[in-house]
Amino acid sequence: MNAEVHEEQALGKAYDARLMRRLMAYVRPYRKSAALALLLIISSSALSVLPPYLTKVAIDRFIQNGDLAGLNLIAFLYIVTLAAVFILSFGQTWVMNVMGQKIMFDMRTEIFGHLQKLDVAFFDRNPVGRLMTRVTTDVDALNELFTAGVISVIGDVFTLAGIVAVLFMMNYRLALVIFSVLPLLFVITFLFKIKVRGSFRRVRTAVARINAFLQENLSGTAVVQAFVQEKKQFSRFEKINREHLDANLQSIFYYALFYPLLELVGALAVALIIWYGGLQVFAGTLSLGALVAFIQYSDRFFRPISDLSEKYTILQSAMASSERIFKLLDTAPAIESPSHTTPRRVVRGDIEFRHVSFEYKPGVPVLRDVSFHVGQGETVALVGATGAGKSTIISLLSRFYDVTEGQILVDGADVRDYRLTELRRSIGVVLQDVFLFSGSIAQNIRLGNERISDEQIRRASQIVNADSFITRLERGYDTRAGERGSSLSVGQKQLLAFARALAHDPKILVLDEATSSIDTETELLIRDALERLLRDRTSIVIAHRLSTVQKADRIIVLHRGQVREMGTHQELLRLRGIYWRLFQLQYKDQLLPAPVTP
Repeated sequence: MNAEVHEEQALGKAYDARLMRRLMAYVRPYRKSAALALLLIISSSALSVLPPYLTKVAIDRFIQNGDLAGLNLIAFLYIVTLAAVFILSFGQTWVMNVMGQKIMFDMRTEIFGHLQKLDVAFFDRNPVGRLMTRVTTDVDALNELFTAGVISVIGDVFTLAGIVAVLFMMNYRLALVIFSVLPLLFVITFLFKIKVRGSFRRVRTAVARINAFLQENLSGTAVVQAFVQEKKQFSRFEKINREHLDANLQSIFYYALFYPLLELVGALAVALIIWYGGLQVFAGTLSLGALVAFIQYSDRFFRPISDLSEKYTILQSAMASSERIFKLLDTAPAIESPSHTTPRRVVRGDIEFRHVSFEYKPGVPVLRDVSFHVGQGETVALVGATGAGKSTIISLLSRFYDVTEGQILVDGADVRDYRLTELRRSIGVVLQDVFLFSGSIAQNIRLGNERISDEQIRRASQIVNADSFITRLERGYDTRAGERGSSLSVGQKQLLAFARALAHDPKILVLDEATSSIDTETELLIRDALERLLRDRTSIVIAHRLSTVQKADRIIVLHRGQVREMGTHQELLRLRGIYWRLFQLQYKDQLLPAPVTP
């Protein structure tokens, strides 16, 4: 959690040319829109400089001379200018926001597509909350950059340049009076940046802590309630929430101080203009209209500077967000399909592990020199204590991870020589923790494979005895499963996982502790169906209940990542080894002699 918080609080540089070049690549498909927005904002900035000058002309030429016709013309031009500025501003705002939304669409699509290509080990290392932040919060920060940052800054710069040019043209001495307050403005802005940077860092840290706490606490709501920890967890959340409030209040204080100070500096500039400009009007070296125009230009001069201060924060946040996004996009998938174009297909489903060793973490072996063979149509059971490596074998077979040493062969070919889609399509997996999406029952069984008909779904459900409970639901196969299958019992979800695996008709069937979560009655219902299904299919069964594996063609006993015993149920019992001890522990009540009745 600390690493996640540290990453989220990073603000980054205000400008990074390398990151900006990569960001501009997303603008390239919309360069016509960007060019149009730039043209509109430059035109708007140029026209926005005119109204104060029109005021000067109206006062000096027409009001003082009583020229009504000329005054009417200036008023008309003033209204036309304002209308043109409005239309241009609306146009550039619309174009920029549409372009920004399209860029965000492209970026989210790219991030999600990249996430789907990453290996399971990546998701073991990275919390879901952090990845969701990349797709949502960080992308939104870039949206602000594209819609209110890059092009708008150009508009502000053009506005400032136009005002400066007009001021020097009108009276360079009075222009220098306005610029005399700039050093004070720069000092205030510099101090604000220092203070607000630290404040933003504390806010982002607090937000990251809230997100991490909520994700963990809401996921473990059942445990919290079961152990009556609601008050304690509420106190913890209240403390974190208080830190977030304090950090935001500090940030609000700096902003509440900064913008009035900018107004104060602007007011000081106006006061100096009135004083010095008034003296020049008395001396006859400056017209009254020019003085009024200077006052108006002073207000327009400080407004873009205030906007630039705000856009500095947007740019800084966007640079940090883009760095995190590109770090994610630059993460190469550790598991990829081979580069050769000759496709391989799983025909028989023959499996062989050759001297396989594996480590999740370097130096911590999970499997050590594991070798075994599963022939076409055979059923092999993996048994052993928790942590023996049973589930790891299944993950390696599906190539969620690659072996550290050795080889895994399917139909005589290394699994690394198969395209991932072909390999995984050939393996039907029933995981210990069944995951159901929020769609309908039928959608969860079909899982996007439109070649599976409704009749095939129903037939698969009937074979595993899921059809009986599905048809009792209010909408049958169209019933929504709810988030993670919340509307279904554990046993029902397990049966749906069976139906899902069967409907896809894989060459290889893997049951990862598939019956450990099913009650005895449900287990009896599916046992006969399982025997029929496994008969003509290469199958690997993992279960804590030894009753589910006794009829397997072969049982492999794993202990601390090694194959310690191998044989049939009866052969392993005769060995009186690990399997025999596990059998004794599970069936000790049945094996005890019956008590003697007096």
